[in-house]
Amino acid sequence: MRIKAYATLRDLLGATVIDVPLDRATDVEHVLHRLVADCPPFGEKLWDKGGKPTGYVTVLLNGRSVEYLSGMATPVKDDDVIALFPPVGGG
Repeated sequence: MRIKAYATLRDLLGATVIDVPLDRATDVEHVLHRLVADCPPFGEKLWDKGGKPTGYVTVLLNGRSVEYLSGMATPVKDDDVIALFPPVGGG
C-alpha cells in the first residue's frame, strides 16, 4: 500500500510517498503505527498520550476521511492509498 504525506508532514517524514508492504490483513491504525515506528516524531502529531488520534492529522483512505469510514479500524488492502494532511489555515 502507499502513504502520501503533504505539507509539513512530508518534511517530518522525510518523503512524499512511502510504500508499505502488507504481509497480512490489517487496518489504518496498524499501518500508521508501523510508520511511527520508523519516525517517532510523527507519532507525537498523530497520537495523544493515551494512544488516541490527536486530530492534528487528517487521514484519508482512497480520498475519503477515515472518520466517515470505520475510523482507524478501517481495513486496508495492497492497492489502497492513505493520505496524511496537517491542519490547513487560510481565509
